[in-house]
Amino acid sequence: MKTQMDALRQYFQSGATQSYAFRLLQLERLKKVVLESEKALYEALYADLKKTDEDAWATEIGFFLSELNDTIKHLKEWMQPKYVSTNLVNIPSASYTIQEPLGVVCIIAPWNYPFQLLFTPLIGAIAGGNCAVLKPSEFAPATAKVMGKIIDSLFPNNYILYLEGEGATILPPLFTENRFDHIFYTGSTAVGKIIYKYAAEKLVPVTLELGGKSPAVICSDANLRVAARRLANPKFSNCGQMCIAPDYILVPTHLKDKLIQELILAIQAFYGADAEASEHYGKIINDKQWLRLTSYLSEGEIVYGGKSNREKLFIEPTILTGVTTDAKIMQDEIFGPILPIITYATKEEALGVIQKNPNPLAFYVFTENKVDESYWLTHVPSGGACVNNATMHITNHDLPFGGRGFSGTGGYHGKASFDTFTHTKSVLKTPTWIDPSFKYPPYKGKAWLLKRLIG
Repeated sequence: MKTQMDALRQYFQSGATQSYAFRLLQLERLKKVVLESEKALYEALYADLKKTDEDAWATEIGFFLSELNDTIKHLKEWMQPKYVSTNLVNIPSASYTIQEPLGVVCIIAPWNYPFQLLFTPLIGAIAGGNCAVLKPSEFAPATAKVMGKIIDSLFPNNYILYLEGEGATILPPLFTENRFDHIFYTGSTAVGKIIYKYAAEKLVPVTLELGGKSPAVICSDANLRVAARRLANPKFSNCGQMCIAPDYILVPTHLKDKLIQELILAIQAFYGADAEASEHYGKIINDKQWLRLTSYLSEGEIVYGGKSNREKLFIEPTILTGVTTDAKIMQDEIFGPILPIITYATKEEALGVIQKNPNPLAFYVFTENKVDESYWLTHVPSGGACVNNATMHITNHDLPFGGRGFSGTGGYHGKASFDTFTHTKSVLKTPTWIDPSFKYPPYKGKAWLLKRLIG
């Protein structure tokens, strides 16, 4: 491993990755091979997560290509120096910033969107002029195999190194024996803390895309039919195995029954009366997760769903009521197709529930009232938010995506990805044709001038 890391470092230090022409060529080649691998990716994503071709395109391949096309379009502009004004004491200097590559970076991806969450950060790493180590999830082996073929066909391993295997085996020696210039991790908060400790030992900057309990608040004036459809769609897409899926819903007591009716209508419109027979409904990633999720089913009253099949790794879209805030399902990130509905009488009561799990990765509020909108956006700190929608903010690459506090640190997507994988270097360029003596010692008697120049 040390030899491979040394090769990456030497290649970066050669300067080969830094030109605009080189970066653009790698991005264009990556696009070509991913498009050529579309069928193989569909098959792999179905094998790992039972994703349909359409779902795989929308949430994985197409998502990645949208980001890639945007980066290709704007890369030259992003690489240009950005000139800023110069203060009086430095006139006639020029002041500007340049985006400097970080060096050798590490990108670690989870299993729920195994292609998109590895290759989308890679766009930023390549665009930033870096070398990279890629670690896919071992829990999505079919997709990892296809991604490995893509990387091996495109890039020498002294430029992009692809490491398959168990994270618990590979990552500790990788971090202790080497120093990266940045670590980009997407996954659980528990593992994120471990990686943060490794990074801290060597003062390595990190981007941590974690999770948390992303709440949805229904206000009294919300359009319940629209809210139900827009919440049920991401909650049960990929069987709820999405870091920004609505984790639970807070609804005024008098609207609970109506909301549940609308949610049931939405679920059945999406997956039919029998989701197990639906070609559009996925599966739980593995037995461990299936056991964890089914253990939650006894923590409330099942008002819809609840069926499961361990052999097929199936859990029906499920709605729970009567869940207490101290139940395990309200302490853990659910990451599955189980949706607790919690009633509230006042804003303060609902806010108290949210504050038990602060700094969610995402927050969703449904209201037509701008005062209520402002109240909730102000009172619920979160990584991102939607008003009258859920999860769709992630699809706009002009919006940085990331968490805060327990849900992560740093962000990416679009220009933010380029910024994440580069350092903003400040430069002051001063001419030599003028060199006034009043800028040098002794300063006695020059206080009035210094105050004017610096104040």
